[in-house]
Amino acid sequence: MRVPLVFAASILLACAPAASSGRLVMSAAPIIIAHRGASGHLPEHTLEAYDLAITMGADFIEPDVVSTKDGVLVTRHENEIGSTTNVAAHFPDRKRTVVVDGDTITGWFVEDLTLAELRQVRAKERLPQRSHANDGKFLVPTLDEVLALVRRREKETGRTIGVYPETKHPTFFRSIGLPLEDRLLGVLGAHGFRGRDDAVFIQSFEVGNLRALKARTPIRLIQLINDGGVSPETGGRPYADLVTPAGLRDVATYAFGIGPAKALVQPVGRDGSLGEATTLVRDAHAAGLAVHVWTLRSDAMFLPKAYHGDAGAEWRRFAALGVDGMFGDFADDGVRALRGSATR
Repeated sequence: MRVPLVFAASILLACAPAASSGRLVMSAAPIIIAHRGASGHLPEHTLEAYDLAITMGADFIEPDVVSTKDGVLVTRHENEIGSTTNVAAHFPDRKRTVVVDGDTITGWFVEDLTLAELRQVRAKERLPQRSHANDGKFLVPTLDEVLALVRRREKETGRTIGVYPETKHPTFFRSIGLPLEDRLLGVLGAHGFRGRDDAVFIQSFEVGNLRALKARTPIRLIQLINDGGVSPETGGRPYADLVTPAGLRDVATYAFGIGPAKALVQPVGRDGSLGEATTLVRDAHAAGLAVHVWTLRSDAMFLPKAYHGDAGAEWRRFAALGVDGMFGDFADDGVRALRGSATR
């Protein structure tokens, strides 16, 4: 039986800044999770973006995990890579239409390329309003390369750096004979990320994927929750069910925490004003669950008008609401807002 936790003393987790032990230690501050690396500054899910986020002082970096045709785990936000790489220039004949989690998508897919083929491809910025100065410069890294970077930077900085991988479309990848779970656990384990107290979380939007992982690893699991729709596996549960007190108690049987869309904690009106905060943080804590919200973005088009152009105000708002962690594209803004310095 789970006992509701006193969060000021027990569940607020951050990485120790002074010692590279690879272990999570207690802190009263929310953890800062670099969403796809320093993705507000450099093309997402590249070694360069992860490295910059570490330099900025992020506690965790987030590699989204997909599989190549030959079963190598690489980091992309989606298995469709036409929007984040120059794959079209190298493999124009690989364009096709695929149904992924019920959505019909036309593009180029990582599962159609071997790692050797993917090495010919370079990353590019996904969002048009951000800098494209580094398009075509950086490789798509393997998960193994990302974890090697983390361990190297731990030695250089003397601090623990956490990793927060997400299994992307695990049911789909299993359906095409490229299941992610064992490969993910294997690569994590090879770099020493094996236990409940290690600086690692595994996240997924799928319920079944996490339930299966619960039986196979003591690593802390996070149930991602969108602000609408259903968990994408066949027979998936409506996300609205998961944020009820009963739903949260069920999530607590297999997960350490939840990763809700930030609007589920702090609603924003159409005019950019802040509505009344929900009870989700309180309800999740009562169920013994940590709360890591996503995604804070400093771009003017994403930052609610209520913050008057001050990106740090959004970080401070969620900290005041008692969340245990925040995903952000601009980890430097989070570090400045919560800790007073952009680098450590």
